[in-house]
Amino acid sequence: MYLYVLKSDALERVPEALLAAFGKARHSFDLVLTPERKLASEDITVVLENLEKQGYHLQMPPAEEEYIEHLPEELLRRNDPV
Repeated sequence: MYLYVLKSDALERVPEALLAAFGKARHSFDLVLTPERKLASEDITVVLENLEKQGYHLQMPPAEEEYIEHLPEELLRRNDPV
């Protein structure tokens, strides 16, 4: 899971309850976000709106069924009994 925050705010605007549930935050990387930028898993408009309104954006991993369904059949059957 990723927690996007404004560099100038750091974790100041993130609610304590979210920080407690999130666990120890570790800096991963810095991004320059613009409306034109494409993100792999998130809608940039939503990310920018959340950063402006609430000071953070939480990106959750995809639901298990989302990525399991898209695996090739060969991988899905790899552990099936013979």
